[in-house]
Amino acid sequence: MNLNRVLLGLSLGVLLAGCARRPTKLPIYDVVINHVTIVNVATGQLLPNQVVAISRGKIVEVQVADKDSYAAKQYVNGNGRYLIPGLWDMHVHFRGGDSLVAANKKSLTLYLAHGVTTVRDAGGDLTPSVLQWRQDMDAGKYAGPRIFTSGPKIDGPGAYWPGSLEVETPAQINKALDSLQRLRVDYVKIYDSKISGEAYLNTIRLAQRRGLKTTGHMPYSVTLGEAVKRGLDATEHLYYVLKACSGKEDSLTAVVRASLNTPKPLGLSAMLPAVYDTYSPAAASRIFKLMAKHHTAAVPTLHIGKTLSELPENDHARDTLRAYIDPKIQATYARRLANAKQQPLAAQQFSKKLDARFTSLVPQMQAAGITLLAGSDSGPFNSFVYPGASLQDEVILLVQAGLTPLQALQAATVNGAKFMGVAERTAAIAVGKDADLVLLTANPLENIANIRHIDAVVSRGKAYPAAALNNMMRAIRNR
Repeated sequence: MNLNRVLLGLSLGVLLAGCARRPTKLPIYDVVINHVTIVNVATGQLLPNQVVAISRGKIVEVQVADKDSYAAKQYVNGNGRYLIPGLWDMHVHFRGGDSLVAANKKSLTLYLAHGVTTVRDAGGDLTPSVLQWRQDMDAGKYAGPRIFTSGPKIDGPGAYWPGSLEVETPAQINKALDSLQRLRVDYVKIYDSKISGEAYLNTIRLAQRRGLKTTGHMPYSVTLGEAVKRGLDATEHLYYVLKACSGKEDSLTAVVRASLNTPKPLGLSAMLPAVYDTYSPAAASRIFKLMAKHHTAAVPTLHIGKTLSELPENDHARDTLRAYIDPKIQATYARRLANAKQQPLAAQQFSKKLDARFTSLVPQMQAAGITLLAGSDSGPFNSFVYPGASLQDEVILLVQAGLTPLQALQAATVNGAKFMGVAERTAAIAVGKDADLVLLTANPLENIANIRHIDAVVSRGKAYPAAALNNMMRAIRNR
């Protein structure tokens, strides 16, 4: 009798244990990337053999890949791969008027195919279309990068770029800012073709009162220090930083101001040789400290400078990416190419000297604590600066300039997110973050050029393997 009770107890124990081991229903994720090495772009740490699970556009699981199976609508094999946050291009343009809307839209595919999952539109004349693209992509109607936009640029009367908001008085500036706020732009872009120094500084001041970020070019009639103290959030390109690195900045600024009411007012192009010749390490140190103190970021755009300075010797006729640039946009490249071919040799040589100087400033700014943002300046009229690929080239040039691969990756990921105020939800591989990711076949911290070797892109929580990206590219190829 006692033996039977023991056997019955053992049978019940085995049955209960079997029930306990019975697998529960697996959650079905939208995307699972398994056995992948995660690159932490904040610290440079590599986390091998991880699983990243994604649902509804968000990362919902990040853990050691210790299970054999995960249920997912899309399964991505991460074995031998490296996962980074999607790249950010912090200076692009959508422009050219209504006849170029469709041509500009094709660039959305180019950005995504090259791992760029977010772009910052730095002003143009296609704002309604840009806002509609953003809405459509967020709704899943087609694929492309997330877009932050400034809307139309602010400039002075008779502005060079069509669609600019032309201002001179505080009342006109406030009216322009009212219109931008109605558009719900993400920041204010100021351009320097015609704007006066006073209007420029007032635009910064009045935008800051409204809580709007300001970035842009800068008239040579003001100093960068004045703009930084007024609250300028970022300076685009390095022409204005270089002027602030001149030991004669005040004198050169005074010369520009004195020329403004003459038949031949002086501007950036005329003053650059004098700015270059009066470079001062002490002045550079002073402006870098001021920029760091006021958290004024810089967008070096080294790649476009290199591309344009090399135009006299490279017409880009054999560029493979040219086949994916709409002929209407290629037509906008002609003016710069023609001008470059006619440049005197001395001007060509100066352009290359200027590029070298800009490159030398990059590691100094990084060391001074200035936030660097990777931007390509791609878009119509900017000749042969191809969407997507040019951002990869920019990141590579930042490393060649003296940044570490990690610092360059930060400039192209988390720095952009911090600048736009959204780092709490994106540009990191962690639970709760947006699922905008790039899967690479090799470690970018060992060789930054590995950002070109893309195995898959995840955008808004949907995975696009290399084959799918190739099909998307094929669809926009010129017939």
